[in-house]
Amino acid sequence: MSELLLPPPIAATACTILYVDDEPQSCKWFARSLADEFTILTATSVDAALALLRAHASEVAVLVTDYRMPERNGLDLLDVALREHRHLVRLLATGYAEKAVAIAAVNVAQVFRILEKPLDAEATRQALRDALALHRQQALQRLVHENRVTAMHDTLGFLAHELATPLSTVRGYMDALQARHIAPESGVARFSESGAGEVLAALAASERQAAYCQSLVSRFVQSARDADPGGVASQVAASSLLKSLLDGYPFAGDQRAWVHTQLDADFVLPGKRDLLYLVLCTLTKNALQALQGRPDPQLQIWLGHDPASQRDCIRVSDNGPGIAPELLARLSLEPTTTRATSGGHGMGLVLCRRVLQSLGASMVLASPPGQGTCVSLYFKPFPARLAPHPDAA
Repeated sequence: MSELLLPPPIAATACTILYVDDEPQSCKWFARSLADEFTILTATSVDAALALLRAHASEVAVLVTDYRMPERNGLDLLDVALREHRHLVRLLATGYAEKAVAIAAVNVAQVFRILEKPLDAEATRQALRDALALHRQQALQRLVHENRVTAMHDTLGFLAHELATPLSTVRGYMDALQARHIAPESGVARFSESGAGEVLAALAASERQAAYCQSLVSRFVQSARDADPGGVASQVAASSLLKSLLDGYPFAGDQRAWVHTQLDADFVLPGKRDLLYLVLCTLTKNALQALQGRPDPQLQIWLGHDPASQRDCIRVSDNGPGIAPELLARLSLEPTTTRATSGGHGMGLVLCRRVLQSLGASMVLASPPGQGTCVSLYFKPFPARLAPHPDAA
């Protein structure tokens, strides 16, 4: 997954035509005849054309070149353009109807069209319109593909980030069990315990953490399917996402009792259910860690419509110690952690912000000194609103 939509790939907004012909009069005719509709650059040699392409790569969309030129011919230019400027739509203009030239132009240089010289103004004009339309279509396809790749990259990073904590917890339990192992007697495995049921409790906790890891991987697989061009990402109700969190998150000890939910209004979230689930898991994990050792720990998750911003909102707040002012401003913009001594590396909120930005949503952190932390997620409302979930409490 990506932050905002990626900037347009090179030449996505280009509209300039580069015409190459060793005859200056031909270049003048081309520019004079077509400049009323197109932005035209001209060059009288392959080397001059390549210099123009290096200088104006982000502007040129279509390359039209003559075939017969001294020193290097048009096929040489088209071949270089194919390798170094793949965004260009390539056309060959030639007065030589040689079969070998046509075959090479199509098979080697992958030209969009071959124009016969002397050029006809109206036929050339239509060919350029078609070439620009193809360029815009290909640029959009590249943008969609790059966004998919970025989304998958972000999803992998987020997945790895969220798997790290439960896997580390499981390893800790396994190390503790190994340390408590006693040499067996009569073939029966034995473990020492500080209290009755301690080993079974460790195994049960490990099972919860492993199940959580498995659920995250399953959601990532669904994300990969949604990223497929034929996949359809379904919308999700905010209450459904909250229920998945409460059912699937591996709460330890009495942590589940710390969590209280309030659903003032249900609403439809944008796609990417798996990524939004990871966002909620990250915020829940951060809050629970902040509440460790606090008297009367409280974690409140509120769903509703925020009248001030006119947006739907998920709000996660806790009554923990809060965040130091010097860290608060940096926390979701760069890797900054309040838990460096316990292995935190500060990527969680950065990844959350990236996910939300990619969905057209936003995240706001508030943490008055000593009064806990509140993270608000704001979403553009969908036209249809949902009735409050009867089980919300």
